[in-house]
Amino acid sequence: MVRLKTENGQFVVDRSEQNIIICIIISFRPVIPVVKLKIRAVGTSAGVILPKEALAHLGVREGDELFLVEGPDGYKVTPYDPNFEKQIESARKGMDTYRNTLRELAK
Repeated sequence: MVRLKTENGQFVVDRSEQNIIICIIISFRPVIPVVKLKIRAVGTSAGVILPKEALAHLGVREGDELFLVEGPDGYKVTPYDPNFEKQIESARKGMDTYRNTLRELAK
């Protein structure tokens, strides 16, 4: 007869003649979805074809621009221009600084 019980997070199988200890390791690391892309020749350049699911996830369609951004963990593909955010922040600072002047010019 085989009985299964837990002791200190381990599963122990008891048999009448011997004890067998089975360790079960559970990993809680999230599974990161990976899309394999193949580099293809496009004229004298190279390109990749994105599957429909990736386009839908990025919220883009044919003709839209994507940005390849280098970061500490490698490259990231995004539909958002990181330089645009810097320009908007600069514009906001300028509008805050010259709020009264801009209000007068708008009259």
